[in-house]
Amino acid sequence: MPANLTPQYHDAEERFKSAETTEERIDALEEMLRQIPKHKGTEKMQSDLKRRLSKLRKDQQKEKSSGAARKPFHYVKKEGIGRVVVCGPANGGKSSFLVKLTHAEPEVANYPFTTRIPLPGMMQFEDVQIQLVDTPPLAPETLEPWLLAMIEQADIALLVFDVTDPLLLDQTDYVLKQFEARGIKIQAENRPKILVLGNKVDKPGGQESYDTWCELYEDEFSPMAFSTESIGDLRQLSRRLFEMLNVVRVYTKAPGAKPESEPSPFVLKKGSTVFDAAVTVHKDFGETFKYAKIWGEGVYDGQMVERDHILQDKDLIEIHH
Repeated sequence: MPANLTPQYHDAEERFKSAETTEERIDALEEMLRQIPKHKGTEKMQSDLKRRLSKLRKDQQKEKSSGAARKPFHYVKKEGIGRVVVCGPANGGKSSFLVKLTHAEPEVANYPFTTRIPLPGMMQFEDVQIQLVDTPPLAPETLEPWLLAMIEQADIALLVFDVTDPLLLDQTDYVLKQFEARGIKIQAENRPKILVLGNKVDKPGGQESYDTWCELYEDEFSPMAFSTESIGDLRQLSRRLFEMLNVVRVYTKAPGAKPESEPSPFVLKKGSTVFDAAVTVHKDFGETFKYAKIWGEGVYDGQMVERDHILQDKDLIEIHH
């Protein structure tokens, strides 16, 4: 019997493979267990996951009892539909950015190195939430290996530079050197996706500095001009981050029923099918699925579709089984 593993299961599996701490491995395995379809075809896989999870929990207890556990601030539990790690040189505006888009309360000051530990916050984008994590500066004084590991494991790394900083070129060269040593490629499509922000373009001399910076590093990255004081920039950035997560929101309704007035979406990877959504809604639909009706982009209302129909963002489906 086929396992019919969901996109969410595969995402958790990738997180497990790239995890560098026991806590991260446990978190990923727990998510794999939650997402794996529960039927005879996956019984052996479920048993193996439980065995590995039990072993890791014992290892975790040994680490704590021996005092060998890593510093507690190295780990931040993942929440929302994706994680964006906000990183960059000191005083680039990362913490101010987090304040504007989330309810987090980082320490904000006009002197460097005020952020000393990762601080998460949740950004609302329409009807979903995206986790943003503020981090200590990418600077020789504060850089630790766990920070680069956190960037490497993020869905998106938001790399923020202050284009008015006199040390902008030195800071840029330093960050690029650290990324290269770690094997992190800014313009690659693989994880993490990286968006570079040229912050404070609204300050005196900011636009001129940004233009020069773009010309000097045009072979390395294409930064987005930005100001934390601009509501338009904040909205544009929120949408850009959502689009970079490469996901679609799918809504469901029971056959013959009216859609909910404020439905909560199921979030799947872009390219997912109606069948992927059905299995995500309920594990048993993998065996009983017949067809679905769909309302959304590129179809007529209530169109009947087969299991391999590719979903679009904000599709509404009615599953028949």
